[in-house]
Amino acid sequence: MKLNFHRLGVTAGLAATLALSANAGTTTWQIDPQHSSAQFGVTHLMISTVRGEFHGVKGTVALDDQDITRSTVNVTIDATSVDTREPDRDKHLKSPDFLDVANHPAITFKSTKVEQVSPGELKVTGDLTIRGVTKQVVLNVDGPKAPIKDPWGLQRSAVSATAKINRQDFGVSWNKTLDSGGVVVSDDVRITLDVEMFIPPPAK
Repeated sequence: MKLNFHRLGVTAGLAATLALSANAGTTTWQIDPQHSSAQFGVTHLMISTVRGEFHGVKGTVALDDQDITRSTVNVTIDATSVDTREPDRDKHLKSPDFLDVANHPAITFKSTKVEQVSPGELKVTGDLTIRGVTKQVVLNVDGPKAPIKDPWGLQRSAVSATAKINRQDFGVSWNKTLDSGGVVVSDDVRITLDVEMFIPPPAK
């Protein structure tokens, strides 16, 4: 069989053009750890809310300007940075009773679906991994905000997201029973992400 190299070349060129076109509307934003945080809240002794946060939020958000459903989110959180403003409690949270950070130093989220709920509101479904256990979680997202240019010439935007998880699903099971029949720490954990992101400058 005689190959038509000219036709093969045209076909390959067309395929490359189509591939570029498919990605033409995608902008990759880098999460700014210095201006981003992941907060959580749990009910303590069945009567009050204790809040904490993680520092060191990193990752990327690839936004498709033409089709938001083709966007992706990839976030890594430093589990060792847990901060509830109480050193002894933070030490306990880092222990095998809770996050076991010595063996699982990172919490990750990787999106599997992005949906537009309404203008400025998204629903992002993805795989959340805590303590080596991965479960599907839905983030309710406000944003992304209209981009602005910072004083150093970088384009920046921001999103806020909320979710609720059951810590037992991730093997975080430590608790104590109260005489009243309640427990020390609730299973439900409310999560809030405040993320600022920027478009990295072109490589020199």
